[in-house]
Amino acid sequence: MPVHFDEDAQKRRSAEFRLQEAERFAGLVAHNSGLHYVDLSLVSINPDALGLVEETEARGAKLAVFREIGKKIDVAVFSPSFSGVSEILGKLKAQGYTPNIFVTTEESLKQAWKFYADIQKIEQTKVGQIDISAESINKYASRVKTLEDTKTLVGEILGNSGSGRISAALEAVLAGAIALDASDIHLEPEERTVRVRFRLDGVLYEVANFEHHTYKLLLARIKLLSSLKLNIASTRQDGRFSVQLGKFEVDIRSSIIPGSYGESAVMRILNPESIKVSLEKLGMSKQVLEIMRLQIAKPNGMILNTGPTGSGKTTTLYTFLQEENSPELKIITIEDPIEYKIEGLVQTQVNTEKGYSFFEGLKSAMRQDPDLIMIGEIRDKETANTAIDAALTGHLVFSTLHTNNAAGAIPRLIDLGVNPKVIGPALNVAMAQRLVRLLCSKCKSESPITGEEKAILKKHLSTLAEIGILRDLPAKLPRSGACPACNNTGYKGRIGIFEIILVDKNLEEIIATSPSENDVWKAARKQNVPNMAEDAILKVLENLTTIEELKRVVDLS
Repeated sequence: MPVHFDEDAQKRRSAEFRLQEAERFAGLVAHNSGLHYVDLSLVSINPDALGLVEETEARGAKLAVFREIGKKIDVAVFSPSFSGVSEILGKLKAQGYTPNIFVTTEESLKQAWKFYADIQKIEQTKVGQIDISAESINKYASRVKTLEDTKTLVGEILGNSGSGRISAALEAVLAGAIALDASDIHLEPEERTVRVRFRLDGVLYEVANFEHHTYKLLLARIKLLSSLKLNIASTRQDGRFSVQLGKFEVDIRSSIIPGSYGESAVMRILNPESIKVSLEKLGMSKQVLEIMRLQIAKPNGMILNTGPTGSGKTTTLYTFLQEENSPELKIITIEDPIEYKIEGLVQTQVNTEKGYSFFEGLKSAMRQDPDLIMIGEIRDKETANTAIDAALTGHLVFSTLHTNNAAGAIPRLIDLGVNPKVIGPALNVAMAQRLVRLLCSKCKSESPITGEEKAILKKHLSTLAEIGILRDLPAKLPRSGACPACNNTGYKGRIGIFEIILVDKNLEEIIATSPSENDVWKAARKQNVPNMAEDAILKVLENLTTIEELKRVVDLS
C-alpha cells in the first residue's frame, strides 16, 4: 500500500517549528543582554507610538515602537547592535523620550509593521473631530433625499480610484444618515460583504455594501477618529467624535465589537436638534401632560421613567430638564455617557474604571447643593437608596429604570434593596414609555376596519370607558402608504406612548406592604389614567399611527 506524503502539511509544520525556535532564540538573546523579550503578536500596538519612527527607518533598523505612555516608550528590536538602532534611539532621546528596549523576532516585527499600511492609506486625521467642512457635509447631504440616494452616492464614490475615496465614503455615509434623520449607522461584516444599515424611526434599512478590504480601511478611520486602538480586534471598544454641521456640532458615539467575520461597528448620531422638543410634542395626552407639568415643577421627590433601551426615556428626561432649566436652579446630571450637552446644567460622566460610578457621582452631586438631579440609570442598591434619600431631603430627582411598565418600577426598587416604607414618601410618579412611528402625512390613507382590528378596538374601548374615556368604534382606520417623502416606508417621525402612576395616599399605603406589580396596577387604576396599550389605541383613533405599528411595539392582547 503506497504511503501518502502531505508535502504542504510538512512545510507548514516546518515553518511553525522555525518560528517557535526563533522566538526561543530571541528570548535567550534578551536574557543574555539583560533586556526584556516581547512577542508583538500578543500585545497592543499603539499607532501613535508606531508613527514616532518612519516606516522605512523602522524596517531598515529592524525595530518598532509599540507603546507610548507619556514620554516613556517601549521599543522592540531584532538586535540592539543592529545598524541604525543606536541612531534612531538617539533621535528619540533628543525628543525627550525614554526608551525601554525589548528583543523580538523578525516575524514579530512584520506583524507590527503591517499597521503602517493602514495608517498611510488614511489621511492624517485630527483625533476627536472629523476634518470635514460644513460645505463638504452639505454637498453630500443636499444630494440625499431618500435611502436610494445614499446607495447611489456611496456607490459612485467607491467606484472611483482616488486616494481619498475611503474618507469620502465615510463622509457620504455620515451625511446621508444626518440628512435622513437616522439615529444609528450599523456596519455589519458578513461572509462576503459588509452591510451598511441606517436606523430610521426605530427600524433598520440597508443602504450600502462594502468589500471587506474597503471596510477594513474605513473601520481604521473610524477608530482613529474615535481615539480607539487600531490593532485591537478581540474585545469591545467605545469612543466618540464630532462632525461640524453649520453652527453646531453633531456628536457621533461609536461602538465596536468582535464578530464572526470581523469587527462590527455602530455609530450613534447625537444630533442636538433632536432634543429640542417641547413637552407637547413628546406625545403625551392632555391629561398626562397636565399631571407631568405639576410633577416636574415640585421642589422635591422622584420621577422614574421606565422602558427598554431605545424607548426614548433619556429624551423625555432631557425635555423635563430643559423645561425646568433656569438661572435660579442648580441642576446636576450623572450620565453614562453624556449624550447631549445642555447649557446651564452641570453634566458629569460615569467612569467605572476610575471608580466614578452612578453611586459615587450621586454622592458627590449631593455635596454641590443641587435643586434638581438627573441620574442616567438606577442599577444597584447603593444608587437606589441614595436617590431615595435625595428625594426625601428636599431634592427633585429624575432617573430611569429598566422595567416593562410603570407599575414594575416599585417591585424593582424593592428588589434592589430599598425599604418599601420609604419608597411611597419619596416617589412622586412612575412612568413608562415606548416610541411608535407616525404615519407619513403625504401618503397616509384610510380603509374599512377589519374583523381582527374591530376585536382589538372593542376590547380597549371597553376598558377606556371604565375610566371615563368614551370613544366610538370607527368605520375606517388609517393606513400607511409609500412615497419619496417617507422613503416609501409609510411612516415619518416618531411619537411617544405613555402610562403614568401617581403615588397618592392610597398607593403609598400599598407600597409599604411590598406589593406585586399586579397589586400596584389595581390601586393605580382608580386614578383613571390610560395604560400604555390604551394610550396607543387613542393614537390610532387620532389618525397618528396604525394598529400594525402598535403591534410591533406594544402588547395589545
